[in-house]
Amino acid sequence: MAAIAVPQPRSSKTESYVDNKRKEDIRHVNIAAAKSVADAVRTSLGPKGMDKMISTSSGDVIITNDGATILNNMQLLQPAAKMLVDLSKSQDAAAGDGTTTVVVIAGALLDSCRVLLTRGIHPTVVSDSLHKAAVKATDILAAMAVPVELSDRESLVKSASTSLNSKVVSQYSTLLAPLAVDAVTSVVDPEKPEQVDLRDIRIVKKLGGTVDDTELVKGLCFDKKVSHAAGGPTRMENAKIGVIQFQISPPKTDIEQSIVVSDYSQMDRILKEERSYILGMIKKIKATGCNVLLIQKSILRDAVTDLSLHYLAKAKILVIKDVERDDIEFITKTLNCLPIANIEHFRAEKLGHADLVEEVSLGDGGKIVKITGIKDMGRTTTVLVRGSNQLVIDEAERSLHDALCVVRCLVSKRFLIAGGGAPEIELSRQLGAWAKVLHGMEGYCIRAFAESLEVIPYTLAENAGLNPIAIVTELRNRHAQGEINAGINVRKGQITNILEENVVQPLLVSTSAITLASECVRMILKIDDIVTVR
Repeated sequence: MAAIAVPQPRSSKTESYVDNKRKEDIRHVNIAAAKSVADAVRTSLGPKGMDKMISTSSGDVIITNDGATILNNMQLLQPAAKMLVDLSKSQDAAAGDGTTTVVVIAGALLDSCRVLLTRGIHPTVVSDSLHKAAVKATDILAAMAVPVELSDRESLVKSASTSLNSKVVSQYSTLLAPLAVDAVTSVVDPEKPEQVDLRDIRIVKKLGGTVDDTELVKGLCFDKKVSHAAGGPTRMENAKIGVIQFQISPPKTDIEQSIVVSDYSQMDRILKEERSYILGMIKKIKATGCNVLLIQKSILRDAVTDLSLHYLAKAKILVIKDVERDDIEFITKTLNCLPIANIEHFRAEKLGHADLVEEVSLGDGGKIVKITGIKDMGRTTTVLVRGSNQLVIDEAERSLHDALCVVRCLVSKRFLIAGGGAPEIELSRQLGAWAKVLHGMEGYCIRAFAESLEVIPYTLAENAGLNPIAIVTELRNRHAQGEINAGINVRKGQITNILEENVVQPLLVSTSAITLASECVRMILKIDDIVTVR
C-alpha cells in the first residue's frame, strides 16, 4: 500500500537571508587601500632607504624620505587610506620620529588581519587579540630599555644621530645631532624638566652656503635687513629694544573716504600736521632711551612711512620692520620684554636689553639681523639653517625637527632602546612564545601579529640590498640565544650588537609606533560599511 504524504505545517517564523558578502568586501577594500599606502612609503625606511620626489599641485618640488611629509602630500580619496596619513601625523605629534615605521607596521598588521579574516575568524576577536598583543609588546619594550640621564650628552647625541642617519642630509649628522641636543637642553625648564615646548626653538632658514654653515644662535635672528632709509644705523651696542604693535604713520579714519584739497596752504597745513604727529611719537620713543625698534607688520596701513623712517634715522634708532605677528610672542619671551600696543604705553620698563644688535652679511645669501648678549634672556634659542638650494634647506629643517623631537622624547621619557630592527625581532620572538601559552583563537591571532612585526628588519635588509630572508633568519637565531640587542648594521651589511654600534632610539618612539599602529588597525577592522553623505 502506497504511503500518503502528509503536508508539514509551515513555521510561523520566516527565514531571513543576511548578506555578509558586502561587509567582507568593504573590509578587504579598506585593508587593500591602507596596505597600498604603507607599501608606497616602505622603500624609504632605514638609513639605506630611497627618497621620494613629490611634485605638488602648485608646481613646487619636495625631495624627502620623511614618512609624515610624503603621506601629507599624497592626494588620497579612499577614507581608510586617509587614516594612515592621520596615523603618521599622530606619530609625528607624539614622538616626532618613526613616522615611516608606524605606517609600515600598520600595513603588516593589516596584511595579517586579512589572512585571519579569510580563515573565518570574527573581526572583533582579531581586534581584541591585537589590543592584548599591543599592551604586552609595550611591557616587553620597557623591559628591554636602558635608562639615560640628561647629563649624559653623549647618549643624547647618539640617539639624535640615529634619527638623522636615514635622512637626505645624513652626511651632516655629526653637526646637526649635537646642535639639536644643545638646542633642547637649553630650553628645558629645571622646574618642569619633563615638559619641552619645541615652539621655544625657532628655526630660521636662509639660502646660501651649505648645511655645514648651520649654527645655533644664543639670542635672536631675523631673516630680514635693517631699514636703510635715510642712512639709519645698522649696528647698535647696549641696545634697548622696543617691540611695538602700532603704526608710526599718519592716522586714518575707520571708514573709506577721500579728502579733496583745493588750496596749497591747506595742503601745507596737512603735511605739517603729519610731520608734527610723527615727530611727537618719535620724541616719546627716544625719551625712554629706546634705540632699537621691532615693528610688527600691519594689515591696516603702512606700519612706517618714508617720513617716519627719516625721523627715526635722525634719532639714531635702528629699525627692523615687518616682523610677523606670529613671531611676537617668541621675540618678547626671548627678550624678556612686553609688546607695546600704543604710543601712550611706551615705557622704559617695557624694553628689552641686549649687548649687540647688528646686521650680518652672509655673502651671496644676503643679510640677516642678529641680537646677541640678551640680558635676562628667556628659555628660548634660535637655529639658523643654511643650504645651497631651497630643497636642501627644507629637508634639513625637517630632519632637524625629527632630531629635536627625539631629544624631547628622551627628556620626557628617559629610556633608550636599540635600533636596527632589534626590538621588533625581540617582540616577535616573545609574543610568539606567549601565543603558545594562550588557548583558542586568541593565541592563533597573536602568533600572526608576532610574525608581522618582522616586516621592519625584513624591510631594513631589503632596502640595504641584503638578503632579507637570510638576515631575518640569523636575527631570529641570535635573539633565541639571548642576544636581545642583535640588530642589522646596514653600514657593514651584517648583524652586530646594535647597542654597541651606537644605533639607539628613544623608548617612546617604539612604544608609540606599536600602540598607534594597533589602534589604527583595530579601527579599520571594525568598519563594515562606508556611507557617503552628500
